[in-house]
Amino acid sequence: MKTRIAVLVSGGGTNLQALIDAANRGELPHGELALVVSNNAGAYALKRAEAAGIETAVCLREKGQPRADFEARLQVVLSAHGIDMLVLAGFMAILSAEFVKRWPDRIINVHPALIPSFCGEGYYGLRVHRAALDYGVKVTGATVHYVNEIPDGGRIIAQKAVDILPDDTPETLQRRVMEQAEWILLPRAAEEVAEKLGTEKG
Repeated sequence: MKTRIAVLVSGGGTNLQALIDAANRGELPHGELALVVSNNAGAYALKRAEAAGIETAVCLREKGQPRADFEARLQVVLSAHGIDMLVLAGFMAILSAEFVKRWPDRIINVHPALIPSFCGEGYYGLRVHRAALDYGVKVTGATVHYVNEIPDGGRIIAQKAVDILPDDTPETLQRRVMEQAEWILLPRAAEEVAEKLGTEKG
């Protein structure tokens, strides 16, 4: 039985597209992309999901709303779709320790740096690449890791290095890290975890 995967997104969904493309190539044999959930009703990722025939859901956290209420509604959506595993792919909301504990070794995240460098709360998107360039490192990359109660603090599943070029900007570096690392690592890691969970389930 395939592991049912929900992909949580907030924006454009390029990493979601990498998962969809990998699934279409037969590279996710133990996982099924069953649901895409966004905390942003205008996220382009939702259109990508619809184009691929994947069910979608929007789960908003209204201003001033307790995180626990948002997470309770998210849990209801995930349970209703029989989800086994979560992939955070550009999901701009930090999940609480209480929520994460309900999904032990069942949530993975892709981060655009080589953890433990340039990670943790506040490090996301172009901020990560700007920090790497400001620091002057010569190599960066991407990491896929399990999610625990510490932002970017869970066990590492896979990493891939990407060279920084002398004329890089945060934008050019972001694109190259996605193409050379994130879009390769995330589908592989998703399949690895899906296979493991499928064995436990089946």
